[in-house]
Amino acid sequence: MKTTIGKIGKSKDQEVTIGAWLAGKRSSGKIAFLQLRDGTGFIQGVVVKADVGEDVFQQAKSLTQESSLYVTGIVREDERAPSGYELTVTKVEVLHEAVDYPITPKEHGTEFLMDHRHLWLRSKRQHAVMKIRNEIIQATYQFFTENDFVKIDPPILTGSAPEGTSELFATKYFDEDAYLSQSGQLYMEAAAMAMGRVFSFGPTFRAEKSKTRRHLIEFWMIEPEMAFVEFNENLEIQEQYVSYVVKAVLENCVIELNTLGRDLSKLEKIEAPFPRITYDEAISFLQEKGFDDIVWGDDFGSPHETAIAEHYDKPVFITHYPTSLKPFYMQPDPNREDVVLCADLIAPEGYGEIIGGSERIHDFELLKKNIQAHQLSLEDYQWYLELRQYGSVPHSGFGLGLERTVAWISGVEHVRETIPFPRLLNRLYP
Repeated sequence: MKTTIGKIGKSKDQEVTIGAWLAGKRSSGKIAFLQLRDGTGFIQGVVVKADVGEDVFQQAKSLTQESSLYVTGIVREDERAPSGYELTVTKVEVLHEAVDYPITPKEHGTEFLMDHRHLWLRSKRQHAVMKIRNEIIQATYQFFTENDFVKIDPPILTGSAPEGTSELFATKYFDEDAYLSQSGQLYMEAAAMAMGRVFSFGPTFRAEKSKTRRHLIEFWMIEPEMAFVEFNENLEIQEQYVSYVVKAVLENCVIELNTLGRDLSKLEKIEAPFPRITYDEAISFLQEKGFDDIVWGDDFGSPHETAIAEHYDKPVFITHYPTSLKPFYMQPDPNREDVVLCADLIAPEGYGEIIGGSERIHDFELLKKNIQAHQLSLEDYQWYLELRQYGSVPHSGFGLGLERTVAWISGVEHVRETIPFPRLLNRLYP
């Protein structure tokens, strides 16, 4: 019977065949141990010379790393194995013999591994990160479906930018200027006026020349937008969503989290509600902690966010940033014109901002005034302004960066490991 490693527990004590690659091997005299992978998981195949005969045993001992195989054997329960099972091998059929596989069990430099990203993905660690990423995506769809959101797909090519064009990739759209999208938000606002609650999930692009462990040039964003939702309710939905996703990973990716050595107790604390502090309070806190150079009106860098996050064991909202730091579309605080109704959600353990969100301006005249104040084209944003002319309502939304979220939940140091093929400042290969 043919099966997969992921489903092998359903065939306990039965003989099965799996298609697999050899991730590694070792032998001790009359027993060979094959580390097998098939994409659904990893399992150890045990080849006993006395049971299979000389020919099969020598074949198993001579297998090379990443050769592809059909392996037949009896499924045995083994509490020591990560999956709870191992395979007592009875037959090996080589499909393709790999020669001189470049990523060996020894240590390799980061640049070497990135140059071989197409192969590095096969490793147990990278496999675990990708499985966690997949679980976060699945949980995202489940959460928003359960909460009556409709998925809408915004365009990737746009004629204008939600936050100006300084960090956008420009291209030609026939005889017009166009840009790769840095956010689908404005289009999601239009969709929310039609569908009520919507979300998008897709690639976004930022042409910022940053080399930090938190930045990618191309990354994926989850962007919900909600009609009739004001500031505080927006924060509640964010914390419910993040808590839901973390719980799903804890329930469905224990093997992968253990593979990565993740401290599960830290993730188990992630339940709504999350702490909230204002920008004013954050500035005071940082000054008390010795950040003497920061003053009101400054934006926060990674050290500032980390210092704030270390004070909590859950993600923390920083709310009510100065108007001067935020885009033109954010709703001013009705009690203070110098701050807006926005929040950044800072992940624990030094992973930085994973969500940015706000209540959006719903007044036509105020939005028009802000567009002009930011020296943006009224003509380019005419369609966006019209959303405030025909049945405007209070509405809010946010954007979650998938790769930073994967890095935080999985405990991976750098976001380059959280996307299959990262695009970095000096990397467009492979």
